[in-house]
Amino acid sequence: MKLAILSCSPNCYSTRRLREAAEDRGHQAKVLNTLKFGIDLRQEEPDLFYRSRHLSHYDAVLPRIGASITYFGTAVVRQFEQMDVFCTNSSAGITNSRDKLRSLQILSRHRIGIPETTFARDRRDLLPAIDRVGGAPVIIKLLEGTQGVGVVLAETAKVAEAIIETLQSANQNVLIQKFVAESKGRDVRAFVIGDRVVASMRRVAQGSEFRSNVHRGGVTEVIELDDEYSETAVRAAQIMGLRVAGVDMLESHDGPQVMEVNSSPGLEGIETCTQLDIAGAIVDFIAAQVNFPEIDIRQRLTVSRGYGVTEIHIPEGSEFVGRTVRESGLHDRDINVLTLYRGTSVIPNPRATRELEAGDRLLCFGRLEQMRAMIPEKTRKKRRTKMQELPPQD
Repeated sequence: MKLAILSCSPNCYSTRRLREAAEDRGHQAKVLNTLKFGIDLRQEEPDLFYRSRHLSHYDAVLPRIGASITYFGTAVVRQFEQMDVFCTNSSAGITNSRDKLRSLQILSRHRIGIPETTFARDRRDLLPAIDRVGGAPVIIKLLEGTQGVGVVLAETAKVAEAIIETLQSANQNVLIQKFVAESKGRDVRAFVIGDRVVASMRRVAQGSEFRSNVHRGGVTEVIELDDEYSETAVRAAQIMGLRVAGVDMLESHDGPQVMEVNSSPGLEGIETCTQLDIAGAIVDFIAAQVNFPEIDIRQRLTVSRGYGVTEIHIPEGSEFVGRTVRESGLHDRDINVLTLYRGTSVIPNPRATRELEAGDRLLCFGRLEQMRAMIPEKTRKKRRTKMQELPPQD
């Protein structure tokens, strides 16, 4: 395998470890400075140049895109995607994860625990917004901060209001987030590769510091995640469109609360803490994907009119629960099951004898008319009522 590692810091720990892990396994690995690419666009001929020379062929790309070059970096990744080169993390996944508001908006549509969060620009709405997340103390976050930079704990509503107004006057967008007091300056980092958590650690803030980031002086300890935390981490990464991710979670009374899904997680802290070869696990995963690529379902969309791909959910009480794939009658309706998702497990091309369970998700290809009939109409969600009803505003 010939692997391109996109990084502006070839000597940093993570980049160095990834290159070494690839070479130790007999692969060719080269670190390419993301900012040295040229993107050429012509009809049906997407192409890339590196340092003004035509880029040679690579089997896979491992993006290590820093926050300061997100726009150009994701453009380079997107070009590799157009050239049908396997990318560990998609350009869309990187973009989604880099914006804290966008990532929480995406996660909020799924059964993923997140701290109550609000986003407001109108000065008159700041104090009501703070009340909506449970009142002070609150966490104030810059939308694109990293490593704990741009994260402030405001002890009172007035202090929070003053901080937000100051940041907004400097054209900074900020989130207001519920302070999960029971986390006590601790959080969990789960390192996800593919469909499993390969390593996890707890980060603990020191002294009066509430931020547990290692860059803020936090200390780490190895932990074994239970199923709830592992499944949450894997699902969060998959929802964001990331194959390799660091998922940060708070330990709350209500279970795991996802704070952030990092598309370029650092390796030094978690490898030092766990003493695991995580860089090697990433390289092994990439090699497996290159050797056995996923089916490109986009090609199936052009087979015939009226056919397509969709996901069918099997809820409690469904007629399919307890039946095998064969007994479900899907094949008789001209519907083929491509992949079965069960919790954190991914089962490609499930056997006809596989019994279906409540909560399963089936990625299917077939006649759209038949599949649409199997998807229930969306029910209007009742909005949560607050203790004090306010009249609607125009």
